[in-house]
Amino acid sequence: MNEPRPAPAPASSGIGLRQPHYAEVMESLPRLGFIEVHSENFFADGGAALAVLQDARAHYEVSLHGVGLALGSAAGVDAWHLDRLARLVERIDPVRVSDHASFARAPRAPGQPVLHANDLLPIAFTDASLDILCANVSRVQERLKRPLLVENLSAYLSFDDDRIPEPDFFAGLCARTGCGMLLDVNNLMVNALNAGADDPVASCTAFIDALPHGIAGEVHLAGYCEAGDIVIDDHGSRVRPDVWTVYAHALRRFGALPTLIEWDTDVPALQVLLDEAQRASSLMSGSR
Repeated sequence: MNEPRPAPAPASSGIGLRQPHYAEVMESLPRLGFIEVHSENFFADGGAALAVLQDARAHYEVSLHGVGLALGSAAGVDAWHLDRLARLVERIDPVRVSDHASFARAPRAPGQPVLHANDLLPIAFTDASLDILCANVSRVQERLKRPLLVENLSAYLSFDDDRIPEPDFFAGLCARTGCGMLLDVNNLMVNALNAGADDPVASCTAFIDALPHGIAGEVHLAGYCEAGDIVIDDHGSRVRPDVWTVYAHALRRFGALPTLIEWDTDVPALQVLLDEAQRASSLMSGSR
């Protein structure tokens, strides 16, 4: 598959819809460009959670963000998982569908059943792993009949055989498959800090400058925490000032983009998320 990407969605900011906020969001219907949910939480054919999502879809655009396709796995994409995602896409008609440039599926040994690691494990930036990622992304896109967005990962290690700079790796993926990139700015900062970059902001902006125009279809912003000599991408606090600085740079380079505030641990009052989303919207307005 190598089709042109669809026209970019109107730029807006959104929040991840999490269970503690279901009732308040549906009662107050705050002004948001979109909401985003984790696809796997809504794979059941019925139940209260799916009912909430379908009600929310009547008021908001929905972005489906998955964590389980394991697009970088040499073992391929799980057929059951893909079928459930396809059914959810048919039900919700999301504005965007995304997952990660990671792997999670592998056999314990050759010939053994495939195991799922239930984690977002990093992939090597090599020609071989790019071939695997392209094949899996193409399979998913053909099944869903729409392009995916693929997110750059926060990773706490790298591979000795990394050969392709990460921006070039994503550029190649998007050119070969017609998918887009979900640019996670917080992940860029986490990686720069864990790599001990002399100037983490400069490292992140250089990454963004190396990406082709038009590649990014959505941006993720989140908070990180410092745990001794490592930085954790925990999505448990406000967006850090250095991440806002890099985000502003991304807006100057790419223009306004749909932007999500991610918050998955220590979920705060809804108004805190709305304030963060409003800050993103204000920066987008200034970039136009």
